[in-house]
Amino acid sequence: MSSGLRSGQVAEAAGVNVQTLRYYERRGLLAEPERSNGGHRLYGEEAVTALRVIKAAQRLGFTLEEVAELLEAGRHRHGRPVAGLQERAAAKLAEVDAKIADLTTIRTALAAAVEAGCDDLTVCASSACCPIPFTHLAEENRHAGPCC
Repeated sequence: MSSGLRSGQVAEAAGVNVQTLRYYERRGLLAEPERSNGGHRLYGEEAVTALRVIKAAQRLGFTLEEVAELLEAGRHRHGRPVAGLQERAAAKLAEVDAKIADLTTIRTALAAAVEAGCDDLTVCASSACCPIPFTHLAEENRHAGPCC
């Protein structure tokens, strides 16, 4: 192979750094590239596409391990549908929805703490009107009094 893209060119085209490119090679997410007579790595355009796919999947919340599994499933399809992306995307969507629900709960509690003027965690925790959801033990120890 006398033509191809060098590591820096592939990394730049895909919007990653060369260390990321090499890391993905070591993890098996990218195929080992051909070598020039001088020993330089030479990649085809498909390496740029693969890197873009990996980064897009990561932005969607997939871990590198999950990306590797999806890529592997795609390699072994041989024209047949393989359970993979649809099933995993649905599971990832449920995971994201659960995180959003958790973050909404956290946001509500923090907004209430800011609105209540809580400035001291210990004082707030012992106040009956503390909006931060402490453990059951903390609730047993609360007493009536001025809020934070």
